[in-house]
This record gives sequence, structure tokens and C-alpha cells, in this order.
Amino acid sequence: MKTVDYAALHQTVASLTEGEDDIVALMATVACEVHHSDDRFDWTGFYRVTGPQLLKIGPYQGGHGCLVIPFSRGVCGAAARTGQVQLVPDVDAFDGHIACASSTRSELVLPVCDRDGTLLGVFDIDSDQPDAFTQTDADQIAALLAAVFAR
Repeated sequence: MKTVDYAALHQTVASLTEGEDDIVALMATVACEVHHSDDRFDWTGFYRVTGPQLLKIGPYQGGHGCLVIPFSRGVCGAAARTGQVQLVPDVDAFDGHIACASSTRSELVLPVCDRDGTLLGVFDIDSDQPDAFTQTDADQIAALLAAVFAR
């Protein structure tokens, strides 16, 4: 089973995104590289802030995702609403979880901000395994997102 080498992932993403400022291009690159870095990552992608209290699907890897998520619903909405990382070991125990894919057992969702602290969206990683994510995953992915989007 392949597990993420965070040092290599950070280096790869940094080299691929250097000099790029298009948000969609950055999101597509990050989603692809993170998705293929670890077998636990079943669905990996972004939901973009497109209106007041509203997220819409952005670049992703995996099966189709929900198209629209209000800030008031689900794990992605909670990350957008609170600005806090959501590390969910069992999605069935998360009040208001939106089942975009029935295979999802656990989820890690991180707010994505630009250098001014403006919320651009959230980065969502789903796993078909229960309790798949650790605090190290959350910290490393948060650092990766900051290096790409807050620079």
C-alpha cells in the first residue's frame, strides 16, 4: 500500500506550481498530486467559494462529487463556515454529513485561503477506509495548501 511521502509531495508540488498564479490551474495540480500520493485518498478535490455562503465543485480526482454545497451543510460546509480543519474519522457520525459518494468512510477537509486570508474554498480528501487520516496528514496538507495558495 502506497502512503504519502510528504517531503517529496511538497517538493513536487512546489516545482510544478512555481510562477503559476491561476487558481484553477493550482487547484488542478494540487488535487492530482495529492490524490496519487497515497492509496488512502479515494476522492481528492476542491470546492470553490462562488457566492455568499456557497461552495461549488472545482478541480478534483476520483468519481463525481456534489456540485453545490452550502456553508450550512456537511463537512465541507463546516470547514468553510468555521475556517477550521475538519478531521472526521467516521462520516456517519458527523451530523449533517452529505454523502456525495456512498463509499466514503472518513474525510479530511481544510479551508484554503489566499495570502490576505480570504477564503478561496476548501480542499476535501475522502477515504473509503474508516479513520484513514491523522493529525500529521492535516498538518502537512495545511502546510502544502499555504505554500501554494497563500504565497
